[in-house]
Amino acid sequence: MREHDLRAADGTRLRAWRTESAGPPVLLCPGLGTFPEAWPALVLPSSGVRVVSWYHRGTMGSDRPADPSHITLADHVADAIAVMDDAGIERCVVMGWSVGVMVAAELALRHPGRVSGLLLAAGVPGDLFGGILGVLGIPAPVRKRLTLGAARLIRACGPAVDQVLHRIPVNRRMAVAMQHSGFMLPGADPDDVARALRRFLRHDWRWYVTLALALADVPEPDLTGLTCPVTVLAAKYDVVADPTRAVRPAAVLPHARTRVIPTSHFLPLEAPDEVVRELAALQARVTAVERALR
Repeated sequence: MREHDLRAADGTRLRAWRTESAGPPVLLCPGLGTFPEAWPALVLPSSGVRVVSWYHRGTMGSDRPADPSHITLADHVADAIAVMDDAGIERCVVMGWSVGVMVAAELALRHPGRVSGLLLAAGVPGDLFGGILGVLGIPAPVRKRLTLGAARLIRACGPAVDQVLHRIPVNRRMAVAMQHSGFMLPGADPDDVARALRRFLRHDWRWYVTLALALADVPEPDLTGLTCPVTVLAAKYDVVADPTRAVRPAAVLPHARTRVIPTSHFLPLEAPDEVVRELAALQARVTAVERALR
């Protein structure tokens, strides 16, 4: 895997990354502030695909935009297109995880000619805060008020939150504890979890929550116009993206494949081989469709 810089449409410098594996290209729309370590099987040569991705504006080496309001869903979609163009990719399968599901779905709706297939993992394509805590049975209006309020509080207390989280020692023991917290579940390699947590906790948390709140008003989209093959992987015990709401938008698509996998929100870490298998199956469906259209 290697990283490099590129310019977004509005001039913002983005840090992109790509794997050197052989195989068809895949654009990965990342979870908010996540990184390659979150996809331990996808970045291996055995994945069978060449992955291109990037870090969100203001995170992990990407610059914040000169205009701080340029962090809308449209801006993230434009960044995805910039990453594809930089890699010389005209059309490919697009994956998304968590917030990346919103970006991947919107990319397919706005630029259908650039997307040959969609794999949406552990995320909702709209109404981001409405999907949090759904598996706990809390009424939707209540949980949305709670989660929006918590996000705004974290943003207000950002420097204090940084002081705490940046000092937490992350090791294998902590990773195992997290895997038994309910927020995450056992299944992932604790060393992979530790590597991911170590980088994740170092975010500027005021900016991180600002990015999330900028997507709070995005409604659940109508996906009926999508014609490419679609696979949705929902996480059964996901406290961040309600699995029912994750699969609901794709239910209108006659060609969509949906699965509910017994993991937490961190499906790429807890079921990495399932992700690779489903991606290979999606690639096969895409190939069959494109052959039929010739």
